[in-house]
Amino acid sequence: MDMPVWLQAGLWGLLAGGALLLGAAVGYRLNVPQRLIAAIMAFGSGVLISALSFELMERAFRTGGFASTAAGFLAGATVYTLANWRLSQRGARHRKRSGRQPAASDKGGSGLAIAVGALLDGIPESIVIGLSLLGERGVSIVAVAAIFLSNIPESLSSAAGMKRAGRSPRYIFGIWGGIALASGVAALLGYAVFRHFSPQIVAATTAVAAGGVLAMLVDTMIPEAFEETHDFAGLITVTGFLAAFALTKLGPRI
Repeated sequence: MDMPVWLQAGLWGLLAGGALLLGAAVGYRLNVPQRLIAAIMAFGSGVLISALSFELMERAFRTGGFASTAAGFLAGATVYTLANWRLSQRGARHRKRSGRQPAASDKGGSGLAIAVGALLDGIPESIVIGLSLLGERGVSIVAVAAIFLSNIPESLSSAAGMKRAGRSPRYIFGIWGGIALASGVAALLGYAVFRHFSPQIVAATTAVAAGGVLAMLVDTMIPEAFEETHDFAGLITVTGFLAAFALTKLGPRI
């Protein structure tokens, strides 16, 4: 018996989100040098930039045209930026930094802000997986692979920073485990909620996710990468971009 498509979406989202737990475990258990973490972060940034350029924006344009794509893209970036700005004021500014996060003893609710900020970073990516299943085309392996590859350095860096800030293992793995589950739910909803909507709305939603992802990269991941790798950040990011570009052109859908 074939598995329902909505369940497939949830499982694919859970798989991509599971990389967050893998990265968190590595960041917490091993003493990974900050330069290596930053290099992995740069690679992941390049992967996501390529995926949103050649998968998300291209698909949104083909599905709904330029107007829906442009409006969604700007809306996604605006919503993410405003939400991130608000969370930054509450202590979540350096939530992905491996070496400069608020200490666990700090006041002001930074722990909750970090948790909400991490969730804010992950949801747009996961919705994309569900949207990629619309139209009976099969899941986008490029999207799943790009999100999986970028999630590892994202949680690795953040978990290492949380540990140095004095966060407990329960707190660290609770956050990333919860976000991994939320990723599965978001992917499921991305398919189940939008499969009856018009192509223009689907296109705008895809572009919203793309805008949110790009804003997240510039606000959180790329600064971490550049801070430690400096002159090599661009080259490493280009390598990640090329890897995802190859998947876009050569990778199958299943």
